[in-house]
Amino acid sequence: MSRIYNVSSRRYFILVGFSDQPQLEIVLFWVILIFYCLTIVGNRTIILISYLEPRLHTPMYFFLSNLSLLKLCFTTSCVPQMLVNLFGPEKTISYIGCAIQLYVFLWLGATECILLVIMAVDRSVAICRPLHYVSIMHPRFCLQLVILTWGSGLIQSMIQIPSTLHLPFCLHHRVDDFVCEVPAMIRLSCGDTTYNEIQLSVSSIILLVVPLIVILISYGAIAKTILKMKSTAGQRKAIGICGSHLVVVSLFYCAVTAVYLQPKSQYSQKQGKLFTLFYTVVTPILNPIIYTLRKKEVKIALRQLGKRNCISWEIYRR
Repeated sequence: MSRIYNVSSRRYFILVGFSDQPQLEIVLFWVILIFYCLTIVGNRTIILISYLEPRLHTPMYFFLSNLSLLKLCFTTSCVPQMLVNLFGPEKTISYIGCAIQLYVFLWLGATECILLVIMAVDRSVAICRPLHYVSIMHPRFCLQLVILTWGSGLIQSMIQIPSTLHLPFCLHHRVDDFVCEVPAMIRLSCGDTTYNEIQLSVSSIILLVVPLIVILISYGAIAKTILKMKSTAGQRKAIGICGSHLVVVSLFYCAVTAVYLQPKSQYSQKQGKLFTLFYTVVTPILNPIIYTLRKKEVKIALRQLGKRNCISWEIYRR
């Protein structure tokens, strides 16, 4: 019997996950479900207050609301299927479902890499060139940057995924992961994957290494400007604004780099699956916590929105 098959001859894949540890899967189901609910609430709150509160109509919160939308779409593209597989004995995903997940997963992942760069540059301009910030980061330019970001991620997905789906997959069609993502599909192949690995390495350098270098350069310029500030209060404010972004960047890039820069390495597959869980489940909930919900202006906006809702409710009752 042949060890490989044509993708058209199979209509499903098996997402293995931690199926050899059913007790762990029960725990993961409830943890992931709670994190997913919190992710939806937290990120929707950011989008809502960024839209409704006039004082938050700034480039920083415009980019943050786009990041929150991206996180909502990213987790929704994989977590519901993950929960279904963790809850029951069936671990299957249809071929079409896997293909859609591959496209959306890479599209949103690539978009986030670029968006994090834009956010770093935005903070760099705000701190290093405050007098020119409004003229440089005007609303039309910010909108153009966001459209370019989402479009670039989509183009990357359209280029890479077709070659992945045309790999000669092994007959067992068992994906050793929780989701359909490019490194896991490359490991599933029983044929020559040299081209796919080179393609993945090149795209990883473009979307992970290069953006990380730009981010580090931006924050190097920010650090230089902060050291020159005479006001201690100004230094603390600048560090507070930029520190949250650096935390999110570090968590995201460490996890994604571990998975995408070495798709067929010898490191533990369980370790790779844990990294996947981290950037698909954990980092989306950290986004609202680290970025905005702890900031003073956001807390004020939430209180004001709460008061408005209470007043509206009282008027409605009367």
